[in-house]
Amino acid sequence: MMSDRPNKDLLVVEGLKKYFPVRRGIFSRISGYVRAVDGISFHVRKGETFALVGESGSGKTTTGRLVLRLMEPTDGKIHFVGIDIFSLRQRELRKIRKRMQIIFQDPYSSLNPRMSVGSTVGEPLIIHRLVEKKKRYERIIQLLEMVGLEEGCINKYPHEFSGGQRQRIGIARALAVEPDLIVADEPVSALDVSVQAQIVNLLMELQERLGLTYLLIAHDLRLVRMISDTVAVMYLGKIVEQGSNAQIYHSPKHPYTLALLSSVPVPDPQRKKERVLLEGEIPTPINPPSGCRFRTRCPMAIAICVDQEPPLRNLGNGHLCACHLIS
Repeated sequence: MMSDRPNKDLLVVEGLKKYFPVRRGIFSRISGYVRAVDGISFHVRKGETFALVGESGSGKTTTGRLVLRLMEPTDGKIHFVGIDIFSLRQRELRKIRKRMQIIFQDPYSSLNPRMSVGSTVGEPLIIHRLVEKKKRYERIIQLLEMVGLEEGCINKYPHEFSGGQRQRIGIARALAVEPDLIVADEPVSALDVSVQAQIVNLLMELQERLGLTYLLIAHDLRLVRMISDTVAVMYLGKIVEQGSNAQIYHSPKHPYTLALLSSVPVPDPQRKKERVLLEGEIPTPINPPSGCRFRTRCPMAIAICVDQEPPLRNLGNGHLCACHLIS
């Protein structure tokens, strides 16, 4: 965690929106839009782990892909190291992109089965011309050892490794270009529980060693608690609460955050935990509810929630919450 690192914004997101058109009929006319990300703003300081959490369909992964400019936004701005990435041409984007990398959710599909480990990890070095050919092998070995793999792995193929080992290969590939920011999209959700802690510890160790900044996308609140400095809770394309790790886990305010935290299992069979049960499924982002988007599932909803969308208010010390009942 970021206790004594410099307070400097590496990434600034302002009013970010991404609407996907819904086409129907013979002529594929646009009949509506999926509001995957609907006007969110946040900033990530250099050296910290900023976590986006929420249920599936809340817009977390789309946000991560927008940050990397793997897709174009409907509206909004993203500044990385002070540069507006959406204004960059392809040649300029290629230069900045090596400073932004991603760790994918599925270590099985994110690796090319026809490429050896050495080719997979070495490919970014070739594309960005970072290391001379005669020194490339040595650099690949260094990267593999950095993530806990041995030199003997270099000529093997993905199918010869376990899920945890494949994810380590993916991490080594991301580290090859010496990035400043890594978007970690559910980095352990596809792994066995026994392996998850190993990968989390590796990510934390690499952050301390290399000064990395993480944008962590996750739904596992246990993982987020271990590794995050700042947490933003997303629901249906909006940020409903944001604060430090301590604020979110020890003093949550939004009803949705309370429900998410109550669903985390307690490893003590003797300890009883009060659950906040949410009724129904998350509404469709094609036609989200009026007013507060969470009101259709909120056990505390009142009349004003139907008509007015609550603003994201600052409760003090950077703790933000979008709820009419919290002031």
